[in-house]
Amino acid sequence: MSAGAHGLALTGPVGDPASPVHRLDPRAKLLGFIAITCTAVSAPLGDWPVYAGCALALTGLAAAARVPAHTVWRRARAVLAPVLLVALLVPFVDRGGEEVALGPLTLSAAGLAVLGTVAAKATIGTVGAVLLGATTSYPAVLRALEALRVPRVCTLIAAVTYRYLFVLVEELSRMRAALAARGYRPRTALGVAATGRLAGSLFLRAHARGERVHLAMAARGYTGTMPQLEPLAFRRADATFLALLVVGLLALRVAA
Repeated sequence: MSAGAHGLALTGPVGDPASPVHRLDPRAKLLGFIAITCTAVSAPLGDWPVYAGCALALTGLAAAARVPAHTVWRRARAVLAPVLLVALLVPFVDRGGEEVALGPLTLSAAGLAVLGTVAAKATIGTVGAVLLGATTSYPAVLRALEALRVPRVCTLIAAVTYRYLFVLVEELSRMRAALAARGYRPRTALGVAATGRLAGSLFLRAHARGERVHLAMAARGYTGTMPQLEPLAFRRADATFLALLVVGLLALRVAA
């Protein structure tokens, strides 16, 4: 599998396209997953009922959308791994509560509480973003952001970046293959010179490709907005989903 194809395999909708979650308006899903993340992030240290409620909501949405657990893990681990790796250092740095000596290191109860809280919040936020991407296409998310009055320049940058990121990755793969075919095997620090020239060449190629794309789009009458085949429609099911989710999370947060 090529690098671009591998990247596309880690994005885009999965599960059952006919599920009730997939059919929801992208604005409702975006606001709903933001509400889950904000509820977890705003919860105080060690507020486990709130974390459990948010995790239960995400589990229910994943089950309703029929998104496999292994797919969620494959997409979430790239973000969770470095965050949890850094969080593992907290119990040995933070001080408070009971302390246990582990050789030259000291493990504190307060640090363990911080570790658990960070892990719970990071997991909920990451899984929420993964489920949003698994049930909503990237263009639909951008349309939802535009409908929610996010500045157009932000959505345009996000759209162009997503569209051509995989193109640049494929270009980089071809350049690296060309270097390898010519016997490039960096063994010392002097080999970074070739890497610098590779980066400069990639920048020039990306700039030239961007100019060609701009001229092609301008020649086709592009004015900054893409034509939409179907307008967004916020239906009763979307309002019901969002209301039940927000009310439930708010009640859980206030009760906790």
